[in-house]
Amino acid sequence: MEIEEKVLGRLLPWWARHGGLAQFHRPTGAAGHLAGWIMGHRESNLARNRWAVELLDVQPADRVLELGCGPGVAVAALAARATRGSVVGVDHSPVVLRQARRRNRAAVRAGRVRLVCSPVEGLALDEEAFDAALAVNTVGMWPEPAARLRELGRLLRPGGRIALVSQPRMPGVTAVAAADELTGLLTEAGFGDFRAETLDLDPPVVCVLAKLGS
Repeated sequence: MEIEEKVLGRLLPWWARHGGLAQFHRPTGAAGHLAGWIMGHRESNLARNRWAVELLDVQPADRVLELGCGPGVAVAALAARATRGSVVGVDHSPVVLRQARRRNRAAVRAGRVRLVCSPVEGLALDEEAFDAALAVNTVGMWPEPAARLRELGRLLRPGGRIALVSQPRMPGVTAVAAADELTGLLTEAGFGDFRAETLDLDPPVVCVLAKLGS
């Protein structure tokens, strides 16, 4: 893992100079495959996703939805906890979903993980109500995020849990400000019972947890 981190440390500055950062928003083609590989191997990304899953407190029989699942790091951690339940991962990029499918091959074959290629604004699922939902570093890319969260609320059972994660990188934007913004969006969408946690990375990561009103 230390060798991979050194490789990534050399690769990312070049990647940024050549416009590669856009691939983290909408991975396509060979460059998108590389973006997915980075997301699936970078230590900070692994830590961020696994931390969020732990905070969501997934139970063995839970049905869980992840929006913007990327290469399936959090999906794998969710499936490891929801051993008698199920996990649905959604992403708009077929490139990273192929990586997610490989990473979660056994759980997909067992029917415990389903991966759906869809933008969040066009999401249509026929599953029963979910117990919990997760979105890691994706809400800021959603069109009309409050509307998307209201739609997500309709997919959750009353009292269903949600965890939204943000690692703000814009100059002057703090984790506290990001938490306030996420809390405001969730409030507008009908969620309550808020709790915010921070992960000490560089820059810091915030996770806002909430429950859907009955």
